[in-house]
Amino acid sequence: MSEQSVHYRIQPSHPESHLFRVTLTLPESDPAGQRLFLPAWIPGSYMIRDFARNVITLAAHSEAGEVTVHRDDKNTWRCAAVAGPLTVDWEVYAWDLSVRAAHLDTTHGYFNGTSVFLCALGFESRSCLVEILPPEGIAYEDWRVATTLSRHDAPEFGFGTYCAADYDELIDHPVEMGCFTLARFEACGVPHEICITGRHQADLERLCSDLTRVCEQHIRFFGEPAPVDRYLFQVLAVGEGYGGLEHRKSSSLICSRTDLPRFGDPGLPDAYRSFLGLCSHEYFHAWNVKRIKPAVFSPYRLDRERHTRLLWAFEGITSYYDDLALRRAGLITREGYLALLGQTATRVWRGSGRHKQTVADSSFDAWTKFYKQDENAPNAIVSYYTKGALVALCLDLTIRLATDGERSLDTVMRLLWQRYGRDPKGVPESAVETLAAQVAGEGLDGFFDLALRSTEELPLVDLLASHGIELHLRPATGESDKGGCPASGPIPTAELRARTKSVNDGLQLTHVLDHGAAQAAGLSAGDVIVAMDGLRVRGADLEQRIAVSSPGQRVTVHAFRRDELMQFELKLIAPAPDTVYLLVSDDTDPSTQRRLEQWLGSL
Repeated sequence: MSEQSVHYRIQPSHPESHLFRVTLTLPESDPAGQRLFLPAWIPGSYMIRDFARNVITLAAHSEAGEVTVHRDDKNTWRCAAVAGPLTVDWEVYAWDLSVRAAHLDTTHGYFNGTSVFLCALGFESRSCLVEILPPEGIAYEDWRVATTLSRHDAPEFGFGTYCAADYDELIDHPVEMGCFTLARFEACGVPHEICITGRHQADLERLCSDLTRVCEQHIRFFGEPAPVDRYLFQVLAVGEGYGGLEHRKSSSLICSRTDLPRFGDPGLPDAYRSFLGLCSHEYFHAWNVKRIKPAVFSPYRLDRERHTRLLWAFEGITSYYDDLALRRAGLITREGYLALLGQTATRVWRGSGRHKQTVADSSFDAWTKFYKQDENAPNAIVSYYTKGALVALCLDLTIRLATDGERSLDTVMRLLWQRYGRDPKGVPESAVETLAAQVAGEGLDGFFDLALRSTEELPLVDLLASHGIELHLRPATGESDKGGCPASGPIPTAELRARTKSVNDGLQLTHVLDHGAAQAAGLSAGDVIVAMDGLRVRGADLEQRIAVSSPGQRVTVHAFRRDELMQFELKLIAPAPDTVYLLVSDDTDPSTQRRLEQWLGSL
């Protein structure tokens, strides 16, 4: 085969019908019949998504005419053998408003390459040219393109031809098109852009200023120069949403429009702080998982699950540093950071799954459990994001204690970057533990056996105390209580131990938690409670009435399960102390104070 480029063309053919039309032209094809493959999952989101299900039509032709195509399996097509160039045309239905797939309507278009670009097997290492065309019609004359694909002949932020070194690069640069807001800043000399799609009233000057501090913190953490020559934050602002996905030179983010900073906002509102934390998280991934990656992802094989027990490190450690970077960048106070850390610990404490699943198994089972959570998830699984962040915290403080503050998890991450950041073989399963022990200067097998491979409690209380921090537990004041601070309202005297949402005819149970009054009485997720002790229940009524009841008190609840009205007798219980907050100790000695300042800095 010659080394000519593979050519793609993509156009929103019917935005009102949510259809992209894509064309692939190969300079020649496999003499045995060209096979075409569409990924089953997207890196960074560990669940089989079967993107091929959104391919609506597919046809192929050569210079001699139409070419027969049949399916080999759910993700693969095979074309009949032909001589000379081969062209394949297909349509993709794009109506997934998330950061993982593709979305198209008359207001904007967005796609990840894994959702739209078929891979010609045998051509994976060929360079790619991709022509991105606008929809037809005067309604789309103002549309622009935001992507970190390298421009071939396309103007800046314009439609035209872009290029990639190979298929792997082609699918790692998502594309946003439409009428978006654009802002720019530099971090350590590297140009960065933010494009925001959707209605908003964001203070772009403040957003650029704050993100500059976050990005420079991460770049300097790992060491200049940055691993990119340009970076793009693609933001979709909606009424309600939150999520992100990392790419080699960009992040795709979805947020509520009220998460963005507004002119005149005093301080750092919680919603905006959360958005900055999301940006920080995805930006840290430019190093940790996009370049420092598990060996099983080197290279990515996108046809089936690729299991690793290291997601606690790649997502958990990233989740530890995302908020810590806000503290180090001076965007939040020490107390503000401790409040966020308390909220992370609260999310772990409130699930009994932490007593049943190890964080290593949570990593391994991401494909079938974490990304496919159901009503029993809090009782069955633990998050490798949140518990992984607590493991990272414990590892950091353990190394600091062992080396008298001379080394830390920071040291481990920088060494991982130096040794594996450019290594195509990736990080072996045992490498993080081995490297951490080398940095600590002592064996850490006991620590990792407890933290990763058991369901025992992490040594948080003692490690935090050694750094001048007291860990406190209290009951929640209600379902909206996220923890992280002392109680701001009355503590309930009893609880149901269930999570709920209001529906038109009552209060629906979304999760029934282990060892609670609801579970003991036989209530189940999906049940709609309509009355308690003969009185109708609406909205927050049930929570308020139970909150002033006494432990041991018996109440009668009527609920619909499907269309059947059922009666349940509940014996209420005292609320569990599952809400965490952290305070700086009042009687910290000089050595402990020094360790605290080395970790979090001064007030």
